Amino acid sequence: MTRTTPSPRTVQVETEPSYDVRIGEGILAEASAAARGFSACALVSDETVAPLYAAQLGPLAEDPIVVPAGEASKRFATLEHVLEQLVRKDLDRSACIVALGGGVIGDLAGLAAALYKRGIAVLQCPTTLLSQVDASVGGKTAVNLPSGKNLAGSFHQPRAVFADVTTLATLPEEELASGLGEVLKTALLSGEEALATLERDAAGLVARDTACLARQVEACVAFKAAVVARDPHEAGERACLNLGHTFGHGIEHIAGFGRVPHGVAVAAGIAIAFEHAARYGLLEDTNLPERSAALARHLGLPISLDDLEARYGVAIEDEALVASMRSDKKRVGDEIRLVLPVRAGEVRLDVPLA
Repeated sequence: MTRTTPSPRTVQVETEPSYDVRIGEGILAEASAAARGFSACALVSDETVAPLYAAQLGPLAEDPIVVPAGEASKRFATLEHVLEQLVRKDLDRSACIVALGGGVIGDLAGLAAALYKRGIAVLQCPTTLLSQVDASVGGKTAVNLPSGKNLAGSFHQPRAVFADVTTLATLPEEELASGLGEVLKTALLSGEEALATLERDAAGLVARDTACLARQVEACVAFKAAVVARDPHEAGERACLNLGHTFGHGIEHIAGFGRVPHGVAVAAGIAIAFEHAARYGLLEDTNLPERSAALARHLGLPISLDDLEARYGVAIEDEALVASMRSDKKRVGDEIRLVLPVRAGEVRLDVPLA
């Protein structure tokens, strides 16, 4: 049987400026063409991704800025190194950065672009499922501080995003699962139709079927693009995208950044959010927690905090988790604010932790 390659898909993000997210197979070649519209470009990647995919960007692969792979690079020291390399390359304000890698590279390179000469363009080329469905879209950039995740950053929208699903073939299992945690979150936020589609696609996603992957990347990007267009600076509705994240960031902090993949921690955070929603009397669809847990099992994700602790050999004490959550940037005064599910497609925002 001849395999049919799905046509690339485009989602437009209506921010200022607006930009396109291109999704499909072989999309990286388009990034190289887009980069020719700038006075110069600097490729920022990591030691794992650059040898695999930089060559697909043609001339951009010459003299890349390559940093160590992993969450440890998402810090001020690495940001300073990237900025110094931009100076060495003598990039002017009409130049751009091309970010090739996962969420760490996207955040790091995006923040460097926001800061260098008070702002230059960035093209995002996400190579992990997590970055394709979430981190590369919306303009959030940041580095971590010892006291918490993403505490130093800026909003800096990309000029374009090129999500090539063929790069997902080389993802380690844990990184695939991390992306699937964000896919699960988005389906819960999107509503019944999206949730049912994810249930049908679950086996294909785990098997890395490119058609299933492209469909879910498009669905996640389209949902996030619509939310970001209405609330580009997270002044209100965009907070819904933090479902599971306040708990998840606390888990990541306690475990040590990089030990528990972000989307895996978010999946456990979603389970905790369901528990709190039921406890506070907010959960209207009482079947949704088990439905979400069944999907999490199929996608290789933890279904509870206990499950996560057993998988990763970490202990997340309640008091330590609450203390870590107090460093969350979404805190208001001394009050920790939660996003809690009501039913598929509906959450309650700004619920104080009781």
